Amino acid sequence: MTTTSSPATPPADSENQSRTIIFLTMSLDIGGTEKHLSLVAPRLRAYGWNPVIVCLWRRGPMAAAVEAAGVTVIGREVCGGSSRNWTADAPHIAMAWFRLAALIRRTRPQIVHVFLPVAYMLGAPLAIVFRVPVKVMSRRSLNLYQRGRSAVHRIESWLHRRMTAVIANSRKIARQLIEQEGCAPEQVGLIYNGTDLSAIADAQPHPAFMGTARLTMIVVANLIAYKGHADLIAALGEIADRLPQPWQLLCVGRDDGIGQALRDQASALGLKENIHFLGERSDVPQLLKAADFGILCSHQEGFSNALIEGLAAGLPMVVTDVGGNAEAVTHGETGLVVPPHQPQALADAILALASDPERRSRMGAAARASATQRFSIETCVEKYDRLYRGLLSGESAARIAGLDPAQ
Repeated sequence: MTTTSSPATPPADSENQSRTIIFLTMSLDIGGTEKHLSLVAPRLRAYGWNPVIVCLWRRGPMAAAVEAAGVTVIGREVCGGSSRNWTADAPHIAMAWFRLAALIRRTRPQIVHVFLPVAYMLGAPLAIVFRVPVKVMSRRSLNLYQRGRSAVHRIESWLHRRMTAVIANSRKIARQLIEQEGCAPEQVGLIYNGTDLSAIADAQPHPAFMGTARLTMIVVANLIAYKGHADLIAALGEIADRLPQPWQLLCVGRDDGIGQALRDQASALGLKENIHFLGERSDVPQLLKAADFGILCSHQEGFSNALIEGLAAGLPMVVTDVGGNAEAVTHGETGLVVPPHQPQALADAILALASDPERRSRMGAAARASATQRFSIETCVEKYDRLYRGLLSGESAARIAGLDPAQ
């Protein structure tokens, strides 16, 4: 069953034109990009912007809260599962594309800001055709998804050259855009993700997993092969008898198809009672506060929201050296950085923190301070406001939010 939502759209007067930002994505489902938009868009209203989020696929469960915060969300309601079968939904996406064209033509926004590759390839051409003055694309992952898809690479490279700005959320992504995808250096800016520090600071430890005598580790990542859960379970199997007893690992995240294989792996290693698969949760801050340290062992990343949430909760983080992980975690100060795909290196880092409460406490305090200084949502939104104002004034993304050559 589907219904189409038709909330009010901004009138096409000159004041709204100059202050309207159309954010274009596929949905407001539960995910890193979606959470980022749900935090950024409402706060931009305080800077005088009129944000409108257009979802080409479906509105998603986060849409209601975003609308309650005063942001218009346009997209269809869908009853049922959340499987991203965009091919089957092609007729609905095509209809949404035509509605987006009508919206841009009617409201004549000054800024269109696109997130995620599918939305980029579908929506950015409309911003080009209708000559939207400022066209922004945000890249939030490395371009591994382009491998074996030469057409995707060519289309995106063609679009990049026609964007006013291309914004990365890690230095590795920014350099990749310039070195591999043909972006001009002056087009590329860097804005790190931000998180709501107050929501994490005010959270109380989850009572079900809190215990002064139990070592608690946490990984917040959907159960997808590239998130490295199998490496983590293998690492824990190597050191299970050397960890402080008792211990537990909280695995928080949606099962995207490998959950049973991971459970079987844990059982085979005798870790069934130690590892808790909690699924998708709305109480992540409370779970973070119940943990002694966090782990992110991905094989690939852009810049992880879960990572900065862990830092904000005062957790030292064990992370793999992919994407922006090593930009967020200073090795030896706010956590430990290890190579990806290496369970033994991961095991050594976990054991080092597990065996040294004083070191965990020192790193945790540094982690919280780093998150407060670098990754607050307020800092992030301020940078977006500065970006949009600068682009409308003719400045380049590099001048407004460029990479620091010294870093």
